[in-house]
Amino acid sequence: MLFSSVSFLYYFFPIVLLAYFLVPVRNGSVRARNFVLLGASIVFYMWGEPVYVLLMLGQAVSGWFFGLLIERGRGRGDKRLMKLALFGAVAVGVGCLGFFKYSDFFIANANALFGASAGLLRLALPIGISFYTFQILSYDIDLYSGAAKVQKNLPAFATYVTLFPQLIAGPIVRYVHVEEALGSRKHTPEDFRLGARRFVFGLAKKVLIANTLGELVAVYKASEAGGESSALFVWLYAAAYALHIYFDFSGYSDMAIGIGRIFGFRFLENFNYPYIAASVTDFWRRWHISMSSWFRDYVYIRLGGNRVRPLRHLFNIVFVWLLTGFWHGAGWNFILWGLYYALLLLLEKYILSRFAFLNNNKAPARFPLSALRHFYVMLAFLVGWIFFDADTLSQGAGRLSAMFGGADAFAGPEPLYYLRSYLVPLAVAALGATPLPARAAACLAASGRGAKALSVLEPVFVLALLIVVTAYLVDGSFNPFIYFRF
Repeated sequence: MLFSSVSFLYYFFPIVLLAYFLVPVRNGSVRARNFVLLGASIVFYMWGEPVYVLLMLGQAVSGWFFGLLIERGRGRGDKRLMKLALFGAVAVGVGCLGFFKYSDFFIANANALFGASAGLLRLALPIGISFYTFQILSYDIDLYSGAAKVQKNLPAFATYVTLFPQLIAGPIVRYVHVEEALGSRKHTPEDFRLGARRFVFGLAKKVLIANTLGELVAVYKASEAGGESSALFVWLYAAAYALHIYFDFSGYSDMAIGIGRIFGFRFLENFNYPYIAASVTDFWRRWHISMSSWFRDYVYIRLGGNRVRPLRHLFNIVFVWLLTGFWHGAGWNFILWGLYYALLLLLEKYILSRFAFLNNNKAPARFPLSALRHFYVMLAFLVGWIFFDADTLSQGAGRLSAMFGGADAFAGPEPLYYLRSYLVPLAVAALGATPLPARAAACLAASGRGAKALSVLEPVFVLALLIVVTAYLVDGSFNPFIYFRF
């Protein structure tokens, strides 16, 4: 079930809200309300995955059980039991993820390498498995290191794993960030207002901007399949896809954060205007923060981070980004995408940082250095998205070649038509990907008259936005979500 669907907006979510707030909080405990969320989350998941819900619940029970073993080992001073329990947790989580997501990739490549003909399993990918697996692993790893306390209540732990706002596409919520809220949390009218506003804004980003740009991406791919080849069209596609995936995923994260706020949870931010980044390193501090910080804290730092010799640091970066690319999908294009960013990060660390244009310590962000810096970052991520969205390496290479002179022509009637047709949505998206709209709203709120006007106009604007989005959903059929396939 998509958040950006009529069935969610006007059936599922209102029913869950009503049931949730009708259940009383007794002595500060929200255990009964957790049961409502747990039941709603199971129904939410079963809407699209009626069979794989058993896999998700089984992994939740497994992570909880291994957590109990880790705590038992700690109480006994038995480090061997703690290590065995952690190994079991990682083996089950990674094993399930590997089996369902990567089996066919390894079988197909083994067939190609050894000339074999083993049949592919063709398993359907369980929705959200990459996200909830990482959440379970974060709990057991933090418990092992002493950063988290054991959760002895299975329903409470299952609620954490299955919580529907972030279940199928993140952000990756760590147990330590919601540990207290699972037992006791506050619900205020202000949280409800802010959560609802955040949800509607995220919904608008997804439906009005991401879906519109997604249509342009789909048009390009259809034209490409028909033999169209022009540099302008590929550049137009690359720009549209870059903005499409940002508004698609950040919009979904906004909706998840907003729903979580309504239910009393404070999920961490997942995006921080990545397209204003001053370097690729800065970009990955701003993009999909929950994923990049997960790999940083649970893989990179545990390998020694940057407190090792240069050769080992090189290995750490390459290994982490190899995993990051592979986490996104079972394909060589994702592996290449990960290694591409590993190369850029290493270049920035050891070579490019010596030059003034990419070193904030040596030069302030002033024109023209800031423009040069931003051009480099924009070009880097556009090239990266080309391979991220490609079905094959050859397709990605073909698009990249067309961008830089390998196309039959620079432009033609079709790309010029679509450039004119989508120029306004592209401009609105480019502006919306910067902090300027938020800063303008903040300046308005800072003035006395502006604050009063905003308090009156904001609910009207949010309601109007919801009506417009609903009209789009009822009228249109193009409503995909990119990160469901991860």
